[in-house]
Amino acid sequence: MKEIWYIAIALVIWNLIVFVVYGLDKRKAKRGDWRISEKALLLMAAFMGGTGALFGMRIFRHKTKHLKFKIGVPLLLVLNIAVIVLFVMFNPIFPRQ
Repeated sequence: MKEIWYIAIALVIWNLIVFVVYGLDKRKAKRGDWRISEKALLLMAAFMGGTGALFGMRIFRHKTKHLKFKIGVPLLLVLNIAVIVLFVMFNPIFPRQ
């Protein structure tokens, strides 16, 4: 069962990275610096970073007016959750009764 802990820790670390990236992009936006592309921000959310992206949007108030982020990131979070649920349901690591 320790394999699942490795996966959980990796997901937490990845979502922290995504959260920080959203914060960095907000800082760059305020300074007028070179920015992280919207495509990259959305891809990070799509690849199991939906929680970090949503928290980044909310806490840093970043990309909250863009419709593709306002709708897309919550939908990607739901997709992330669905992937986790399917992984748990169909993974032989977890015992069945």
